[in-house]
Amino acid sequence: MTSIATQHLTDHVHNARSDARSRAALTSPFMPYRPAATSPFIPADVDPAALTWAETVAPGGYTHRVLARGTRIRFEDPTGSACAHLLLFNAVALGERLNTADTVKIPWQAYLGTDHPLLSGDGRVLATIAADTSGHHDAFCGTTTDPATRQKYGASAAEGPTPSGRSRFLLAAAKHGLDARDLPPSVSLFQGVRIDGDGALRFVGSAGAGTHVDLIAEMPVLILVANVPHPLDPSPDYAVGPLRIHAWRGDPTGPDDERFARTPELTRAYLNTIDYAQAQGL
Repeated sequence: MTSIATQHLTDHVHNARSDARSRAALTSPFMPYRPAATSPFIPADVDPAALTWAETVAPGGYTHRVLARGTRIRFEDPTGSACAHLLLFNAVALGERLNTADTVKIPWQAYLGTDHPLLSGDGRVLATIAADTSGHHDAFCGTTTDPATRQKYGASAAEGPTPSGRSRFLLAAAKHGLDARDLPPSVSLFQGVRIDGDGALRFVGSAGAGTHVDLIAEMPVLILVANVPHPLDPSPDYAVGPLRIHAWRGDPTGPDDERFARTPELTRAYLNTIDYAQAQGL
């Protein structure tokens, strides 16, 4: 008869080491791919050698990354049920961060889409939406809170089966020395909201499976991502799908790009960004 002792693989440091190493080749449907070129989901139009980040974020999961200026980041919704809540920070000075009010005010457009800038409160562009096949996004509602998540699903803890977006952002923020007071309202990709004539918020949901959104990092950015249900999602279930991310080296928006001079306000924001980047040697 096999004893418990012989089944126990970690009762000695050598056994523990062997046990740990035996798990090195295990994979998960939800994981970062390192090196990034080993991702099984590399988009057809992306050179694997240029990739600097590749990850599949689990339903209810989160991720975070510091990215260089000019990096292009593609978010993909393979099932039509992802909801990517995003926060952006200036990676050089974390006090500069996404300002959703300016993001909808400066471009004179409340609905996110291609060429829409994601602005900081300092009048600079943290990132630009360079491509969008979804069109179902939200810059009004932010992410889910602990109280609302507990009320709807019964629990909101980050380590539980129904984490709130806020709890996920807090974990990501802590990795970079940030806490609750550093987290502004976020924007959401792949689950849309529209404003009715009477001012009411109307949830329009997903555009369907297989859509993607590309961002260009106009400055070195810290990006926090929480993949959790939208606050207005009417489903009684904690329904959210996987989120795929690929990022690769590229160029920031410059004077030769059409979006640069689309409006006087955008030109000023991009000029502010370029001036900052040049002064910092970025």
